[in-house]
Amino acid sequence: MKPQLIPASPAEILNIRELAVDIWNEYYPAIIGTEQVEYMLGKLYSEAALLDQMHKGQAFWLIRLEDIVCGFAAVSKEAEGRYFLNKFYIQQHSRAKGLGLAVFRELLNLYPDLQEMRLQVNRQNVVAINFYFKADFVIEKSADFDIGDGYFMNDFVMVYKVK
Repeated sequence: MKPQLIPASPAEILNIRELAVDIWNEYYPAIIGTEQVEYMLGKLYSEAALLDQMHKGQAFWLIRLEDIVCGFAAVSKEAEGRYFLNKFYIQQHSRAKGLGLAVFRELLNLYPDLQEMRLQVNRQNVVAINFYFKADFVIEKSADFDIGDGYFMNDFVMVYKVK
């Protein structure tokens, strides 16, 4: 079955938040610890934060497969032909079935002027890094981002370029 990307409006913010809490808590405590997960969920996925991100130009997409919303993505335009993949999350029960690559290809089709797309991924997130390699991303650089309260995102910045 082909996945669908549904544009998400502010009316879907609670759904996005619930998906984020579910996905982050099933995956990230082993990588960054429970305290940082809670901090980042509060900082990035509160209703106010999500609404602010939408107002600042992040386009949110709900990922639906067979009438079930199983994830979400968010993309922002940086310049002509240049985009940033802010968020790309799929629930655990839907992973490892080729869904991620299918969704990513569908996402690319939504941006016909795309020349390159960047993202950040935690350097310890081997599963995601390998997924992005399969999607033809390469590591551009390693960077640490101070997100406040003594927490850092220790990430790779990865880039996908249209060939």
